[in-house]
Amino acid sequence: MTLRKRIVACLDVTDGRVVKGTRFVDLVDAGDPVELAARYAAEGADEITILDIGATKDGRRTLVDLISRAAAALDVPLGVGGGVASEADAAALLDAGADKVAVNSAALREPDLIGRLAHRLGSQSVVIAIDAAAAPGGSGWVVRSVAATEDTGRDAVAWASEAVERGAGEVLLTSIDRDGTRSGYDLALTRAVAEAVRVPVIASGGGGSAGDVADVFEAGASAALLASTLHFGLLSIGPLKEELAARGISVRPPAQPPDVEVLAAWLG
Repeated sequence: MTLRKRIVACLDVTDGRVVKGTRFVDLVDAGDPVELAARYAAEGADEITILDIGATKDGRRTLVDLISRAAAALDVPLGVGGGVASEADAAALLDAGADKVAVNSAALREPDLIGRLAHRLGSQSVVIAIDAAAAPGGSGWVVRSVAATEDTGRDAVAWASEAVERGAGEVLLTSIDRDGTRSGYDLALTRAVAEAVRVPVIASGGGGSAGDVADVFEAGASAALLASTLHFGLLSIGPLKEELAARGISVRPPAQPPDVEVLAAWLG
């Protein structure tokens, strides 16, 4: 069975509002997270991802109340990340209605956390979020942590492979170099990671057109994440899916409810 490709609407949240910038800086307000999440779900998004981008830098937990309100407004899967540093943090988000949680900086500090989360929550609920930038000299990609402000020195492809072996059921892969630029996804990065792991890869950073989305699917991504292009009306999910379908890409029609293929995609 060929799994349908997914469109993931992403909401970067700080101080209770959706924000978006370029390469994680120059943030501007983009709206209310619950309202936007519900709108994108109604328009045909296969999943919603909410990332509390200030949680790790501020040393606080993700906004559980916000997640609870968003989950109540949605009929599509909800992924959450930002500030997840323990099994208790992740469990609280699932209790609030999230379907899966993304770990990033905490997993880099303590890789064993991935396995503990997978054991307690199931691999299908554990996403390894990787913020990657081109390595000096242009050879490969390095991982950054703490909202992409710290260079870890880790190779991004190797870290993705290790995290999956430890129990992550999905990879959320963000190109820092392309984030917010709408210049197209980093296809080489996406392809390298997709070929290295046995679980779905969500490509993030740089999507600006239907052609960009089609290209990243061709590069091996199972899902394409969109943020600023949706927030600022440059793309709409319904017409996007229509164009992808016209290109021969299997996607869920906007009017069709989510089906078991979404769960199958999580399970890899």
